[in-house]
Amino acid sequence: MSTRRKARRPQSRSGRPRLLSDEVEARLVGASRTGVAVELAAEMAGVSRSSFLAWMARGRAEIEAREAGEKPNPAEEEYAALYERVRTARATAATRAMMNIRRVADGGIVTKVTTRRFRDSVTGDIVEETVEDRTSPDWRADAWYLERQHREHYGKDAIVAVEITGLSGIGVGPEDEPVDLSALAERLDRSLFSVEYPPELEDGNVIDAEVLD
Repeated sequence: MSTRRKARRPQSRSGRPRLLSDEVEARLVGASRTGVAVELAAEMAGVSRSSFLAWMARGRAEIEAREAGEKPNPAEEEYAALYERVRTARATAATRAMMNIRRVADGGIVTKVTTRRFRDSVTGDIVEETVEDRTSPDWRADAWYLERQHREHYGKDAIVAVEITGLSGIGVGPEDEPVDLSALAERLDRSLFSVEYPPELEDGNVIDAEVLD
């Protein structure tokens, strides 16, 4: 028999309200929708981090049990509902943040709108002109995305795979030195992850550039 579910604690005889009230749940979901850390979401709701995590664990266990075909447990319903609402809220926050990162990477965000009126020298009519200042594309936002979303390829802790082929049929003479593959891999690792960009690229003013030897 599975011991996945835990019995719900009975309410105190003193009439003390249960900790997971509708107000607490609303605060947890609202805080999660902003994308704050678990500790801060719990603090905003007035509960401990351990309580919040315990409720989420119970809710996840109930959801997984239902997905596995088990009959829903009414005693765990509120925890399952909390888990789904918080999970959706945090996904919403992550999506909104990623959209903002993409906007920064693509550029074109309006930073200033200037409207001026002047008289046309030819027609004499009053003309209104609006000028918008927009941000330039920022490659660093793309770099941030790749480093975190595709860490195995672009992260700072990525593993460099070095493959050397065609050496098996080549003899090594007395004057030749053997190839130290470990040292070669270490040099490649340092060179690939220690790139120093020119100051013009670091300050974000250059949108596209080609580095020539």
